Amino acid sequence: MHAKTKVIIGLSGGVDSAVAALVLKNQGYDVHAVFMQNWEADQDDPYCTIEQDLFDAKAVAEKLAIPFTAINFSKEYWQNVFQYFLDEYAAGRTPNPDILCNKEIKFKAFLNYALDAGAQYIATGHYVRKDDIDGRYRLLRGLDKEKDQSYFLHTITQKQLAHSLFPIGDLQKCEVRALANEAGFTNAEKKDSTGICFIGERNFKEFLGEYLLAQPGEIVTTTNEVIGKHDGLMFYTLGQRKGLGIGGRKNASEKPWYVVTKDLDNNRLVVDQNHNHPLLLAKNLTCTNPHWISEQEPQLPLNCTAKIRYQHHDQNCTVVSKLDNTINVRFEQEQWAITAGQSVVFYKNEECLGGGIIK
Repeated sequence: MHAKTKVIIGLSGGVDSAVAALVLKNQGYDVHAVFMQNWEADQDDPYCTIEQDLFDAKAVAEKLAIPFTAINFSKEYWQNVFQYFLDEYAAGRTPNPDILCNKEIKFKAFLNYALDAGAQYIATGHYVRKDDIDGRYRLLRGLDKEKDQSYFLHTITQKQLAHSLFPIGDLQKCEVRALANEAGFTNAEKKDSTGICFIGERNFKEFLGEYLLAQPGEIVTTTNEVIGKHDGLMFYTLGQRKGLGIGGRKNASEKPWYVVTKDLDNNRLVVDQNHNHPLLLAKNLTCTNPHWISEQEPQLPLNCTAKIRYQHHDQNCTVVSKLDNTINVRFEQEQWAITAGQSVVFYKNEECLGGGIIK
């Protein structure tokens, strides 16, 4: 039993963190709950679910009879996550703020808060696992392959892993919902949150346009034919086919158009109707700020697998070289739409090794 071991869990209002709290309490931990508010929304904002999430989190804490506190991390979120998000889009890249939220908020600001409050651990509802071999912690994929979230946690450090628990990492999502129903949680069937919390279900283009000045320009083909107007390069990403507004052209093939590159110098969006255009295919990438969870530089060349986006199957690759703060990666097969600003994350079977930001 862990009766004297204090754990502070981040209760989001969702079913995953609720069941994580339940599992910890059943294991005998001294469980305390914190609801993290990371975004300041207007009261009449129809897209922000924070009030409902806070209500649901409180209900779970009351059901489990555990102490509950709401903490506002919106200042830290704005400075360390949202500003980066804006800067990356302004530079024509496609960032992943969820990764940075885990790095800067959940496993930094929240962890520091918990340790200062006398907790030995924080806990989250992530579908990941950890183990340690000879005092070295490893981050492992969640057993539910469809829900595994190790991709989003690849920046975690040894100290952070040492003070973190992932109570549902060895459960399937269906088991999590069953436990929530059995416990009588009102959020047992609550829909999983998708996307970025501050955007919600709102129109992404409208939201981004509130913070960044869009610079409309020409849409051109790979043969330099002007075929339309774009609303601003920041609104488009590599491989995008929907929302381009160039369908139904006279005497044109009905095949869909794809964004194949962004010509930042001339503010042009370059498109083509070939899904496998050479500009969309590459065997190599470079990434910056590589982070290794073991905190030990691997011996190169390193043969492993990698994901270039969250919804991506593992691909065989070799980390071939490192120069300053950049590493070069070569894939066995050509990869489609390797996107600057996204993260490449490396694996050895079940173990998440780390990753970096695609350059």
